[in-house]
Amino acid sequence: MRITLDTGILVRMNVRASGPARRLLQVILEGPHEMVLSDFLLDETARVLRYPRLQKLFNLSEDDIDEHINLLRARADLVFPVIQQPVVLSEPNDDPVVFTAVDGQADVLCAMDRDFYTDNVITFCRLRGIEILNDVQLLQRLSLEKVHG
Repeated sequence: MRITLDTGILVRMNVRASGPARRLLQVILEGPHEMVLSDFLLDETARVLRYPRLQKLFNLSEDDIDEHINLLRARADLVFPVIQQPVVLSEPNDDPVVFTAVDGQADVLCAMDRDFYTDNVITFCRLRGIEILNDVQLLQRLSLEKVHG
């Protein structure tokens, strides 16, 4: 399965995190699945991990942040999305995420942000064979696939 992960999920996958997103990263890295990311997502993830609120939560050093971004970069299929039209009308800054999934031919866009769950984004993605799931839903799906082979 080809999976594009939104910044919110990528942030929660960091080395000091615990929870569904961190477990999801481990499942993706152990399995036949492929992350489909872009420089936009990696740069945004690094920037967000430096926010004071997240620094307080995770206590990440610059080395921790670099290590996380480098792992994602090394293990991902990097695409260079072209924004063809506005899709996420409530938050245009999320369009590069959608087009990373589209241009990378992802099967799933994993996001928690409610902007991805509007009718127009769901329809746009569905027409391109992309399902939108949160980290818990995707983790359950991957676990079921592993059991049912």
